[in-house]
Amino acid sequence: MTSTNDIRRAFLDFFAANDHLVVPSAPLVPYNDPTLMFVNAGMVPFKNVFTGVEAAPAPRATSSQKCVRAGGKHNDLDNVGYTARHLTFFEM
Repeated sequence: MTSTNDIRRAFLDFFAANDHLVVPSAPLVPYNDPTLMFVNAGMVPFKNVFTGVEAAPAPRATSSQKCVRAGGKHNDLDNVGYTARHLTFFEM
């Protein structure tokens, strides 16, 4: 059986081979964003790029960002423990 690490590595290697910068997962607790308690989406480490505060580190980037969701717009918290696919921690 293929492990989670193997799938993550294959995903990142594919994009790296196609000229994407591999960006490491940011910490789950954002160090530079007082609006968030936890990183809840893969775009959070790039928020300053999307808002125009910083320049992009490369024309193309990829990551496997560790995330926590425990409420908010995409709230699946009530389904955690009742289905095999609803979790509070995941990577995107």
